[in-house]
Amino acid sequence: MKKSLIILSLLFTTALLAQTKLYVHPDADTYVANTKTIAILPLKVQVNLRPNELKNFTPEQIIEMGKNESLDIQKGMYSWFLTRKKRGTMLVEVQNPIRTNALLKKSGIDIHSYDEYLPSELGEILGVETIIMGSFETSKPMSNGAAIGLAVLTGGMFATSSATMNMDFVSTTDDELVVNYLKNIKGTLGSDAQDLINILMRKVSRRIPYTK
Repeated sequence: MKKSLIILSLLFTTALLAQTKLYVHPDADTYVANTKTIAILPLKVQVNLRPNELKNFTPEQIIEMGKNESLDIQKGMYSWFLTRKKRGTMLVEVQNPIRTNALLKKSGIDIHSYDEYLPSELGEILGVETIIMGSFETSKPMSNGAAIGLAVLTGGMFATSSATMNMDFVSTTDDELVVNYLKNIKGTLGSDAQDLINILMRKVSRRIPYTK
């Protein structure tokens, strides 16, 4: 009986880690056809540290860590899209995050806090027809620098990393949600942001209308 419960528990945990939810707008192909360029906004990143790790940081440092991770993920997603563009499997252009962030800052918008603006307002500032926004939750810092620094402070390496991405492709013409992709994945010891982003983006590319 005990063995059966353990097996069921493992199966349940595996199912949670493999959870995928996808929404695609019925007229997604029309939205894609009317999209020339998409912009990747910095995702809202939450780093869930363990109690013995949290004690080494102030709340302000945790917030700053999340912002730095967000920029690393934004760059990782951009690099991934560029690779697909070169391969001819990306149907739209992707704006360089340097331009995206600079245009937002010039308009007085905090790149890590843009919720009060409509996608159509952001699209007008950025000059794009679609924006990518959402959240990324991880069990440890994903960038190598933050992970190594925390490992030194806590006297050891981390447990196996896991991450949850909730990503929206939103039209800036009518603020309509075109695609929502929610994915939970589990990495390996030492996985960094690029590793998990590549896994996530490889999976999402098979399901979204912006790639072929």
